[in-house]
Amino acid sequence: MFKLIKKEGRARRGEFTCAHGTVQTPVFMNVGTQGAIKGAVSAPDLKELHTQIELSNTYHLHLRPGDELVKQLGGLHRFMNWDGPILTDSGGFQVFSLAQLRNIKEEGVTFASHIDGHRIFMGPEESMQIQSNLGSDIAMAFDECVENPSPYDYVKKSTERTYRWLERCIAEHQRLNALPDCVNPQQQLFGINQGGTYPDLRVWHMQQIARLDCDGFAIGGLAVGESTQTMYDIIDQVEPYMPADKPRYLMGVGTPSNIIEGTARGIDFFDCVMPARNARHGKLFTWNGTINIKNEKYKTDTRPLDEGCQCPTCRSFSRAYLRHLFKAEEMLAMRLAVMHNLYFYNELMQRIRDALDNGEFEDFRAEYSQRVSQRV
Repeated sequence: MFKLIKKEGRARRGEFTCAHGTVQTPVFMNVGTQGAIKGAVSAPDLKELHTQIELSNTYHLHLRPGDELVKQLGGLHRFMNWDGPILTDSGGFQVFSLAQLRNIKEEGVTFASHIDGHRIFMGPEESMQIQSNLGSDIAMAFDECVENPSPYDYVKKSTERTYRWLERCIAEHQRLNALPDCVNPQQQLFGINQGGTYPDLRVWHMQQIARLDCDGFAIGGLAVGESTQTMYDIIDQVEPYMPADKPRYLMGVGTPSNIIEGTARGIDFFDCVMPARNARHGKLFTWNGTINIKNEKYKTDTRPLDEGCQCPTCRSFSRAYLRHLFKAEEMLAMRLAVMHNLYFYNELMQRIRDALDNGEFEDFRAEYSQRVSQRV
């Protein structure tokens, strides 16, 4: 399922295989929360943008249209017309993001729906059942993501509970995969490391979950309040205890620089809403840094967003035209901007892989880690 091809320092070049194809790693997963990329980008568009994995949200799809309906319609792949790999998160992040609307117990979490306020219960078994109905290639274990910083005693209890939840996830996942009507009986399960910003809790939890029967491991609970350097320090502390023969996923991270630095620290999978979210507000990534296309200086600029970019937007439209679309509040502005940013992130990963293939990753890191995140 995961083949480590080569290393440069701690940076890893690999291949991950699942029911819907083989993925070249390191990889960025494009986030389609509700089965679609925000900004009017469809699954066929993702092919043109060189997307390898699409990521969708268990909690949101459970609420609307309902995971049982998705199963009835053939699973998420068929529903959204995407034949490549899909990862679904567990709903655990909503334990964090819906902090004012939740009640956490050993059994699981009771939420108030952000749509209409009705009460929802989700525990490890329910999360696995929903993700099984969706038929994703990678299901994420149900966990609690705590805010950083949080009191040590609370984080310790939460981390211990997340471990117990993972044991329950594994048992239920194995049961579901064996059912005759399972949408994707080859669905894999990734465990998630938690522990807040406390190195001893992080290391203890990673040591414990590494012993369990998971297909890959993620580092969760970062980019939720701590500094960037703290995040890097935690990765440095956890990485030595992550199984070398299984994929490693840094959840919800991040900027182009974060991805380059995460790769340097041994991470294989990344995801973040940032490229699509920023694009919808006119913040666009280029190989010389970020630009705000709404600025007056682009009013008569006939150049593409990035003169070295081969995305559909840069091949056909000027900065001046894109600025006009944003100022006129045309829907096309968001679509073209999101397509550019997603292409940029996928191209970033391709260049990282090429650099690793050629033994030049450290040179690439030195040239681009800060450059791609600076403001132009």
